[in-house]
Amino acid sequence: MSDNIGLILIGHGSKLPHNRENLEKIAEVLRSRGKFQVVDIAFMVRDAPTVNEAVDLIVEKGVSKIVLIPAFLAAGVHTTKDIPGLIGVKEREPQLKTRGVELVYGEPIGSDERIADILEEKAFKALGQEIKKDSEILDAYSVSASGKIVNKSMMLIRQAIGDDLAKLPKDKVPIVERVVHTTADPEFAKLLAISNDAVKAGVNAIKAGAKIVTDVKMVKAGINDARLKKFGSKICTYMNDERAMGLAKEGGLTRSAAAMRLAVKDGLDGAIILIGNAPTAVFELVDQIKAGKVKPALIVAVPVGFVGAAESKEVVEKLSTIPYVITRGRRGGSTVAVAIFNALLTLAEGKLYG
Repeated sequence: MSDNIGLILIGHGSKLPHNRENLEKIAEVLRSRGKFQVVDIAFMVRDAPTVNEAVDLIVEKGVSKIVLIPAFLAAGVHTTKDIPGLIGVKEREPQLKTRGVELVYGEPIGSDERIADILEEKAFKALGQEIKKDSEILDAYSVSASGKIVNKSMMLIRQAIGDDLAKLPKDKVPIVERVVHTTADPEFAKLLAISNDAVKAGVNAIKAGAKIVTDVKMVKAGINDARLKKFGSKICTYMNDERAMGLAKEGGLTRSAAAMRLAVKDGLDGAIILIGNAPTAVFELVDQIKAGKVKPALIVAVPVGFVGAAESKEVVEKLSTIPYVITRGRRGGSTVAVAIFNALLTLAEGKLYG
């Protein structure tokens, strides 16, 4: 974690929604990695916030340094003149310094070899061929070549967290192993808190074809629809629902809280809720549960961050009526939410300890 450092990704901006969605997906990946205190996006034109607005917003979040990275492939007029001009670097730097904030402007993406990997994959896809990604290989619980990699990883994980695993009921072990495997961080074995009935509730809900609701698209994207459809389950998110946007504006809510309120209105009894990013979604869900408006089958609440993340998970843990899986403290993220659910899904399929 780069303490007190905020990152702003700068895009060109477009009237088409996918331009914003793509940049937000990248920002969400970076948030889930937890290496910056805050990760926000900004645009040169046709979208909001502007670069200057983003700088002002991120300053209010208590950072001491702001890194601005243009999400452009190559250096050009936009990255060398237009964006620095929009920021007014020479003028803003002394203003921010008086507030104890340093402004740093970085380079565009450039000719990174990782871009070549992506372009290669796109080319083969256009030809009707596919290249298996490393993440797909590592995610396969089989005895193939990929399975050997997983088996080796699991052996190392069990060596690292064996004492923690020994204290757990057998049904909770796959959840912890999967999260540690996904994050490559043994510390999560101590951070995870799983209620006694959580695994059974989650597996039974999946087998019953329960509705799955996520706070952000990044969590939804990490779950295999084809595997869910075998159980008749449907996964959705309300974050970009126009009704949620209107509700947020009318009710003075964050978009995440508004999305959760709308999800409850549409019906979440018996559902599995996966929250990997937004503490306000957790607080809203708990308020709705306390008001008797909804009773989900399972809450997976692992938002990451400095503001509200730890507190939101504490209120879930204090609920006595709803099974839960949380990470205590500030750490978590979308990838952790996905790992927890995929472990439950694998158990429902009877492939691990089921």
